[in-house]
Amino acid sequence: MNRYFTEVIDAHVAIAEWLGKGARELQPLLARFHADFCMIALNGSKLGSNELGAFFQAHRAAKPGLEIVIEEMKMVAEWATGAVVNYREKQTLPGQPATLRYSTVVFTQTADGLRWLHLHETPIGQ
Repeated sequence: MNRYFTEVIDAHVAIAEWLGKGARELQPLLARFHADFCMIALNGSKLGSNELGAFFQAHRAAKPGLEIVIEEMKMVAEWATGAVVNYREKQTLPGQPATLRYSTVVFTQTADGLRWLHLHETPIGQ
């Protein structure tokens, strides 16, 4: 598996651990995201790296039993210092219907490693 696909999976494991159990440390999770990170959330709102950090800080262990499954990963484009990856994400919480989304992430390679630069999420018919 290429490093971009591995990063998508590893990041979502860390996110599920943080939001579902409050496990792990926040700083290594936030370090995955570029300082100029921008996310377009399911509701259309725009979050920068500061807002993302505040979200994670406020929602530690807020979703007990959260499971995230990544499916249908596809390399959209790749170049020497980055890539665009599309994937389907399924989130489940005990006793609730699953939420599905298509996500597209832009990765960039920095001196400190691979970073998430942009993420756009689109809900799948809920």
